[in-house]
Order: sequence, then C-alpha cells, then structure tokens
Amino acid sequence: MTARKIEIVSHRGANQIAPENTFAAAQACLDLGLDYIEVDVWTSRDHIFYVMHDATVDRTTNGAGHLLALSSVEIDRLDAGSWFAPQFARERVPRLEDFLRWVKGKARVFFDVKFAHPYHLIELIYAMQLQEECFLWSGSSGWMSLLHEMAPDLPLKVNVSDAAGARRAHERFNARIIEVGPKNLSTELIDTCRSLGIKVMVLTHDETAEMFRDLLRWEIDMINLDRPHLFLDVLHGRQP
Repeated sequence: MTARKIEIVSHRGANQIAPENTFAAAQACLDLGLDYIEVDVWTSRDHIFYVMHDATVDRTTNGAGHLLALSSVEIDRLDAGSWFAPQFARERVPRLEDFLRWVKGKARVFFDVKFAHPYHLIELIYAMQLQEECFLWSGSSGWMSLLHEMAPDLPLKVNVSDAAGARRAHERFNARIIEVGPKNLSTELIDTCRSLGIKVMVLTHDETAEMFRDLLRWEIDMINLDRPHLFLDVLHGRQP
C-alpha cells in the first residue's frame, strides 16, 4: 500500500497486551519490533520521575492518591499490574531512569510530559545519551517553550490540525514532528511538512483494519496507536 517506512509509536506501551506504562507493556513493544515507546512522565513528592499516565495512582495500581503527593518509597511498593490481569501482579510503576537504562538501544522513546521540571528531564536525557533517540511533548505550551529555550536541539512534537498550524509549530518550536488526527490529514498539510523537514505523525482512535488501510494511502511518516499488532497485520497484508 505504501513504499514509505512508517515508524510505529506505541501509546503507553503495548497497552492492549500488558498493563500500560509498565516494563511488561514495553517488552511487548520490543517483541513486536516497534520503533518508539510512549511514556508518560510524572514526578514524585521526593522528585523522582515515574512512568504513569494519570495524575493519581488509583486506576492502574492498588494504591490511591496523587502521584505528586506520594514518596518514591510509597510508589515503589504499588502493584501496577493486577488490575489488568493476575499474571502481571509483579509489575511495578517504573522509575523513568530505570526504564531508560533498560530500553536504551532497544527502542526509541516518546516523552509525554505530565509534570516534570524541564531542566532535570533534560539532564537525564543527555546523561542517558538519548537526545537523538527521543522526542518530547507536553500539553503545556509554556513548558514546551521553556524546554525549547533550555535545550533547542531536543526534538519536539506539536499537535496541529492544518498546514498553518504546522508552520506555526516550525516557527515557535522548530518542531521535528507534528501530530494530527486522521480527519485532519490533507495534501496541503503533508506538502507543508515536507517542505519544512517535519515528520507527520497520526494519532489514532477507534482503531480498525479499515481505518489503518485508509491511513496507509497517505504518505505519513509515523503513527501513534494502541493496537500495533492489528496495524502490523494490515501493513504486511495479513488478514486480521
């Protein structure tokens, strides 16, 4: 369907196969041969970075409370797998530094930053020599501006809906990647990104084989998804 190499980003790890944002979910990504693992970043009360999506630990662990209010000792004790299936009861909330040491050289990393001091995260990325093996995004444009000011060479992803948004992302953040929903794909957007040297990444929802087949008709560079196994089936012409 397409001759272009599409880089696959797995949202919160292979979260349909194993509990999201855990080593088990990341290992499932490696087993599938995916390119990037998305990790959500929060900070504990005692300034340790952790991999978790929600502001609280309630949904994906056996604990309760805001991660920002918990100490690393408390977080390290949590069971982050039993909610998904009994065989994952030994999974813990990963410390980001431990996760990065483990994943380096196996897959690249997309940092979705929920709450982290940009300087300390920059220090960690450079200490791990991951600056060429990652990209970052935060829902706070102020945080993005601060990180870009502190480390202008670190690759940033920006969400847009049209070609004008891609141009603004290039001017403000020197965006390396723009993320767009399937309904906002257009020839103008893709051509604009090509001219600016920006990769186009599609964020998918309600994933079906038919939707993936439609996406493969566009010359996208990357896809951020929850069902990588289904996408691989479609990509390689296997009947899902």
